[in-house]
Amino acid sequence: MFDQINGLPVHVLVLHAAVVFVPLLALGAIVYALVGSWRPKIGWAVLLLGIVAPICTFVAKESGEKLYDRLAPNMADASRKMLDQHQGFGSDTFLWTLALGVVSIVTVALTSREKSSLPKVAQWVLSAAMVVLAVIAGYYVYRTGDSGAKTVWGSS
Repeated sequence: MFDQINGLPVHVLVLHAAVVFVPLLALGAIVYALVGSWRPKIGWAVLLLGIVAPICTFVAKESGEKLYDRLAPNMADASRKMLDQHQGFGSDTFLWTLALGVVSIVTVALTSREKSSLPKVAQWVLSAAMVVLAVIAGYYVYRTGDSGAKTVWGSS
């Protein structure tokens, strides 16, 4: 399922979805957390991205593992080491994006009503968690993409 579509590696076809949706989720989560007046306008997008971004990172990670299994036996040690690092970043990206997605969904669900019954302290804690997780997920999607590009195209 995660290996090939019409002879093309699934990873090459889906990785760009993660590269787009994770930063969008991170940006949306930060804005939702910090700009209370925008919450009614962007809550639906943060909620949707909280579902889509983790799914995209999961598919990219799984398809990358299939591609690795197919290519690694014929690779030089240095290339395999670079791919191992890339794979590690990809796994971290999935975990941090999943955490951001869950916290974003919970936060939007609990704060989307005009008169939220959630105490202000809880709203601040959820908002702080969203910002921290957004920064970490953004960092890891960058590191994953950068290490993958260097593996494929070289470091120059």
